[in-house]
Amino acid sequence: MTTDFIVRPARPADARTLAELRWAFKREDHEGQPPAPAGQLEEAERWIHDRLSGGHWLAWVAETEGEICGHVFLCLVERMPEPYEDNNPVGYVTNFFVLSSRRNNGAGSALLEALQQHARGAGLEGLIVWPSERSTPLYRRCGFQPPEELLELPLDT
Repeated sequence: MTTDFIVRPARPADARTLAELRWAFKREDHEGQPPAPAGQLEEAERWIHDRLSGGHWLAWVAETEGEICGHVFLCLVERMPEPYEDNNPVGYVTNFFVLSSRRNNGAGSALLEALQQHARGAGLEGLIVWPSERSTPLYRRCGFQPPEELLELPLDT
């Protein structure tokens, strides 16, 4: 495993590259020829820029040779005030992606480690994620476990 990358917090100025990587990430979900995007890249860029500027969303990037090659996002989910327990936020982990050419070099693990270090330091209650089949083994190696209490109600429209 090589470590020819650095991990750092994402900045609003990274929004264009992060939007481009988001599009690459979602293209991988489609076999063969992906459909035309329903949204514009510029819309994603604005969305990411606004979220990273607001502080409710955080992200970390892996860089190699000065280029972003991976990212992971964290949305802070507030909890209702509680009189007898801390009401620290929960972290929702999403949009975790490393370029295929940079996988298996430790960048994914390093991104999740940076996110976990932040979550622990910020006193988050825990982290939740809906992993893909491909990413589940990495999440498991990084300490994520099946929930004991979480329930889900899919709302098919």
